[in-house]
Amino acid sequence: MKMTYAGLRTKSGILCSLPGLKVQEFEALLPSFAMDWNTFIQETFQREGRKRAIGAGRNAHLMLFILMYFRLYPTQTVRAYLFEMSQA
Repeated sequence: MKMTYAGLRTKSGILCSLPGLKVQEFEALLPSFAMDWNTFIQETFQREGRKRAIGAGRNAHLMLFILMYFRLYPTQTVRAYLFEMSQA
């Protein structure tokens, strides 16, 4: 079970419970979040010889992760399980 914005987008009640936003509110924030995140990434990680592309288009997934964390404060173990991430 991997939690993604694409999977929660059609389940507005659950989406509202996790990050505390309705679908329309989440999507309204997404463009400015994506722009700010991409600026941060470019300024922070821009370097010669970089092998991977910056960003890789996961802005909605990342924003969901961040907003859910600040609303619920789940433990690292829970976050890793829900988003299929390692604790490292």
